[in-house]
Amino acid sequence: MSIDIKKIVEAVKEAKEKAKERKFKESIDLSISFKNLDLKKPENRISAEVTLPHPINKPVKVCVIASGDLEVRAKNEGIDSVLSRTDLEKFLSDRKAAKKLAKQFDFFLAQVDLMPLVGRSLGPVLGPRGKMPKPIPPTADIKSLVEQYRRTVRIRMRNNPVIHVRVGTKDMEDEKIAENIKAVLEFLLEKLEKGMQNIKSIYVKTTMGPPVPIKIK
Repeated sequence: MSIDIKKIVEAVKEAKEKAKERKFKESIDLSISFKNLDLKKPENRISAEVTLPHPINKPVKVCVIASGDLEVRAKNEGIDSVLSRTDLEKFLSDRKAAKKLAKQFDFFLAQVDLMPLVGRSLGPVLGPRGKMPKPIPPTADIKSLVEQYRRTVRIRMRNNPVIHVRVGTKDMEDEKIAENIKAVLEFLLEKLEKGMQNIKSIYVKTTMGPPVPIKIK
């Protein structure tokens, strides 16, 4: 089905208007609840990454795990954090530090030949959080990959048929936020067995503002 972007823009505007002024930059959050989904089936528990058309005006922190040439290039690009093989080995015996790392970063990218070590050292911490690194080849264009991940959001459904995802900030243009929301909805509609029939409700809100329904049917 075709999603009416105008209806999304209207809902975003209303959410902003209903929100009180705050002393911090509020996020714009999207909440979607589902129906007629059997969450006992693994295929119905959505866990994925969606690249948005517009970056969110809040920092998305990316950690790169690499060695050799890729490690050098990643450091030269000024990426948030670059971990070496030696750094990984330290996490084997320091679970507390591993948990701290997991909280600090939104996404992880790891050189493919380091993935076995990543699995042993960080897997027990990153796995349950849905943050296992994406394997990348040593020749990867690391700058482009990191820029892409700065426009990426993680969608995750656990035990309840609902997802919450940040799609922008209050200071972003309404149209850009709406286009980000549309990208998330289009992704979900492709994943859902019955498409729109599996969606119960869609709401958009600022961090502390009241939810506003989006009616795209």
